[in-house]
Amino acid sequence: MANGTYVEASYERDTAYIEDRITSDGTGQWPVEAGRYRLIAARACPWANRTIIVRRLLGLEGAISMGLAGPTHDADSWTFDLDPGGLDPVLRIPRLKDAYERRFPGYPKGITVPAIVDVPSGEVVTNNFPQITIDFSEQWRDFQREGAPDLLPAQLREEMERVNKRVYTEVNNGVYRCGFSGSQEAYDAAFDRLFTALDWLEERLADRRYLMGDTITEADVRLFTTLARFDPVYHGHFKCNRSKLDELPNLWGYARDLFQTPGFGDTISFSQIKEHYYIVHSDINPTGIVPDGPDLSNWVSPHGREALGGSPFGAGTAPGRVPEGERVPVAENPHIGADGLVVVPGA
Repeated sequence: MANGTYVEASYERDTAYIEDRITSDGTGQWPVEAGRYRLIAARACPWANRTIIVRRLLGLEGAISMGLAGPTHDADSWTFDLDPGGLDPVLRIPRLKDAYERRFPGYPKGITVPAIVDVPSGEVVTNNFPQITIDFSEQWRDFQREGAPDLLPAQLREEMERVNKRVYTEVNNGVYRCGFSGSQEAYDAAFDRLFTALDWLEERLADRRYLMGDTITEADVRLFTTLARFDPVYHGHFKCNRSKLDELPNLWGYARDLFQTPGFGDTISFSQIKEHYYIVHSDINPTGIVPDGPDLSNWVSPHGREALGGSPFGAGTAPGRVPEGERVPVAENPHIGADGLVVVPGA
């Protein structure tokens, strides 16, 4: 499988996405409409994992269907090799590229997840992942479940934007800056930036349960998807190895607290995460060997974060059972129970 080249002299992420939006006010080409759109994601990808979590937290499963690409892909496109016959069961296409090409013949940029596809036309609408989750909160309110949390509290938005910016540039993207560095100088600088930011987060989480205070917000979703991948792939594969996550007590307790919260850990497939990074990034790991470790049993150990007060959903409620067709197989996450939720011993 030809996977393309990821290592660069000094890595810079291409952030030019399809910026169309699905809106509730009836303006524009793409109005909010239950059943019309399909979220295409991949459990392996941290950017796509955000959308899976937010869709579940808000209870949008009945309004926006979801298709899942497999964990490995070639240089051309994500593929639906997890589905019978290798076809997405709704869009009836084998490759996500087909939806991009249907709208933009000869689409010149990368075929990325997450993407939202208009089902009637089969055309991609947007792949602008930061905006997708914001719009799930703001534009799809009429279809959210009763008790859905407010992930974008108005009184916290200004501070949250500053936190999100630093988390994105220094942590979410920082691990890639380390892993894809093509020179020692670039790697050293990226390594220092990453752990400076992790030390800042370690301090920030010393006296508050969540990034913005007493309840979960969009900021926690954005950080969690990187933390869930830190020890399984970023520590070794991307050489982010000053400390493992479980050696940073506040961040590690925070990550376990979220993992054990409905909507977070029940979206995580550790095996797909490892397969993606260790197989697709063949210029970093040319043997394609996927490591057996690390030990994942500690993700459901007591975290003690309740002592800081607060509650994950505030005045809202937790999402319920995971829909049957969307459950992570227990072989891919050993903590998944029969209802698709994470099982916490003694809880």
